[in-house]
Amino acid sequence: MQNIVPMTRNFLELRLGQSLTLTPALQQSIRLLQLSTLDLEAEVAKALAENPLLEQEGEGLQDPGALGSTVRVDQAFEGPADPAEGPQTDVEGSTTSSSESDLPFERERSEFSAESRHSRDDEFTERPEAARESNLREYLLGQLGTTRLSERDAAIVGLLIEELNEDGLLASPLEEIVGWMSPELGLELDDFRLGLTFLQSLDPPGVGARDLGECLDLQLQYADPEHLPEVNNADVLTLARRVCQQHLHILATGNMSKLREALGCEAELLRRAHALIVRLNPRPGSRWNKPAADFAVPDVIVRKTRKGWEAHLNEAVMPKLRVNAMYAEALGSPRGGANSALHGQLQEARWMIRNVAQRFETILRVSQVIVAHQQSFFTKGWEAVRPLTLKDIALELGMHESTISRATTQKYMVTPYGTLELKRFFSTGLSTEGGEATSSTAVQTRIQALIRQEDRARPLSDSQLVTLLDKDGITIARRTVAKYREQMRIPTAPLRKSQAGAA
Repeated sequence: MQNIVPMTRNFLELRLGQSLTLTPALQQSIRLLQLSTLDLEAEVAKALAENPLLEQEGEGLQDPGALGSTVRVDQAFEGPADPAEGPQTDVEGSTTSSSESDLPFERERSEFSAESRHSRDDEFTERPEAARESNLREYLLGQLGTTRLSERDAAIVGLLIEELNEDGLLASPLEEIVGWMSPELGLELDDFRLGLTFLQSLDPPGVGARDLGECLDLQLQYADPEHLPEVNNADVLTLARRVCQQHLHILATGNMSKLREALGCEAELLRRAHALIVRLNPRPGSRWNKPAADFAVPDVIVRKTRKGWEAHLNEAVMPKLRVNAMYAEALGSPRGGANSALHGQLQEARWMIRNVAQRFETILRVSQVIVAHQQSFFTKGWEAVRPLTLKDIALELGMHESTISRATTQKYMVTPYGTLELKRFFSTGLSTEGGEATSSTAVQTRIQALIRQEDRARPLSDSQLVTLLDKDGITIARRTVAKYREQMRIPTAPLRKSQAGAA
């Protein structure tokens, strides 16, 4: 049977279509707009390091006149060359020749001359480094080194130290750690249990615990009476350890009545045991786990003027960029094709300058609209926040909502109530009795104020909050109140009551 080979042929086809292509300049503009101020600073620093045609104002060649002015200032301190031109008079009226008075000054100038500074800089070429803070691992290994454990047991404890997480708790079960060991070592589960017991006896108390209950129980077991005088009461200590060992899940719910029934104790004794547990540290390794400070650098500053509150850019964070005029003039026209790489860098420098300026202009325009809509907030606070959405600003400025979102994410504004992210001013609207709309943020602030003012022995339920809000002219459903309360992490009325009874 003869094989049939399919025939193929080439042909041309013409199609019409539309496509959107983002130019490199537009891509850079979008990327810079969504960066925070700190990220923008890093981006600009990278561009300055990579592009020789881009420079920051104040980093160019020094003005030749500056050197001359410095010399004249030095000469002014030297005094007159001829002592006869004018003797110097002290406070008491005595006269002293310039040659005698200038001798100490000349010696001082020679000590701080440029040559002596360079010589000292050459001798000490490295800056002293700050002392490095120890971490939890090094602190525990330091204690382990002072013990008389055998090399085998010390190695087991050291292995367990490596398995601690940032909070100082054991991250892996002992059975799993034993499974990692080679059978040739002959290590068993009991060996690691003994090593864990020794680790848990080290400072800080609670280190090496396998769960929260064991962590708190270890702190009670090794508690310092000077730091926690409540442990001197044996009944309180025993009850607190029972709670940590058996009933910590009930304590987490805040239902103190149920916890008292499970323990079969008096309310006063439970209250004292609860107060003791609250003073314990659920993260014993937190002292060595200090996160870096998270700074919010403001892009916009709000100031009060005669016309009201106005938004202004924070000029301190605006990079002042320019094209190196000397290099740009030396390059000349790109028509000849020479130095095409440098001409490309020149174009990139112009893009960077234009896009950075456009970024701040967009942030300013958006901030001005936000301030104009939220004038009452800057005077009265969160209770006066008006409904405002991304769509409202986009329609007013003629921009896309995604552009408004990029211009308000990780962008901060200095207000009378602190430094706030621009997105904090956006909230949905709720109708009121008078027909006006109020923001969900204002409603949440009102709910929080009502709960703060409630009687702790008789806390307000969600239905009672709905009634109080209705008196203020805010008509809202009970499920909406419950949703806002959960968003603010406020417990229910029964839990608030039980927590108040235990306090």
